[in-house]
Amino acid sequence: MNIEIVKSKIHRVKVTGADLNYIGSITIDMDLMEAANIIEGEKIHVVNNNNGERFVTYVIPGSKGSGEITVNGAAARKVNIGDILILLTYASMDIEDAKTFKPSIIFPNEENNLLS
Repeated sequence: MNIEIVKSKIHRVKVTGADLNYIGSITIDMDLMEAANIIEGEKIHVVNNNNGERFVTYVIPGSKGSGEITVNGAAARKVNIGDILILLTYASMDIEDAKTFKPSIIFPNEENNLLS
């Protein structure tokens, strides 16, 4: 039996942009993607701590070290610049493997950068 578990979590990042006219997705600083083990095109769940909105989209990489978190397309209506988000990805795996799996969870600072 396979179950879905949290694979990656970026806890509390600040929205730096919202681009309604972009084709879709969320742009995430590549440093954050790498630290959280998230890849380009991966399905991601977005939780907005400010207004309770939740949505699913896919990831596109932003410039390394930029701190960019831009919500694109129609989902841009679900955020405001400065909102705090939690970003989650999931993996499907055998229940026995899931018992020992350790997700990649990161806690960026207030500028969306990794702490040293």
